[in-house]
Amino acid sequence: MNDAPHTGPDRVPPGQYTTDKWPILTYGGTPRVDPETWTFRISGLVAAERVFSWQEFQALPRVRITADFHCVTRFSTLDNAWEGVATRELLRHVQAGPEASHVLVHCYGGYTTNLPLEDFLSERALLADRHNGKPLPIDHGGPVRLVVPHLYAWKSAKWVNGVELLSEDRRGFWEENGYHTYGDPWQEERFSSQETREAYQVRRRAKELGLVPKD
Repeated sequence: MNDAPHTGPDRVPPGQYTTDKWPILTYGGTPRVDPETWTFRISGLVAAERVFSWQEFQALPRVRITADFHCVTRFSTLDNAWEGVATRELLRHVQAGPEASHVLVHCYGGYTTNLPLEDFLSERALLADRHNGKPLPIDHGGPVRLVVPHLYAWKSAKWVNGVELLSEDRRGFWEENGYHTYGDPWQEERFSSQETREAYQVRRRAKELGLVPKD
């Protein structure tokens, strides 16, 4: 995992263009979630599940980060000011099983997305409820969305309501429908077809080195 902010000529990933606009891209309807009834559940490979109410979430220590936002559709917005609760803070309130290696993020409306646990726990990852000093708009994932700045923005799921700890990778909605399982913008990991090519190239190289039998 490389979650350090990119600077200089490497700041904007290949194939991206910058814009001051923030397009609204959503598959299906927009869930209308009242903060007073919003909850966030931590489940899966934990000693005991934990559910946070809106009031409990707001009482947790807060963080602020400034980060760029890279959409797989090729637009990037720079210097977004996010405020919320660090993912690391949330997981301090459960005992994760030693076999936990991945997470599946759950959202109102049924959307899911998958991440390695270490990426979910990036120092710059958070559940954000404010953007550029204002409450996060509903169309952009309010009341709370995940923000993982070092991956394509579909991994920063909108309308989050839970995270499930897993012992292996389990594809989410877009990953099951053609998107890359990881989504590194600087490697242009946009589509699942790239994973097949990568696996082929690794196997071919292993054959050349005599690490696996030739067909």
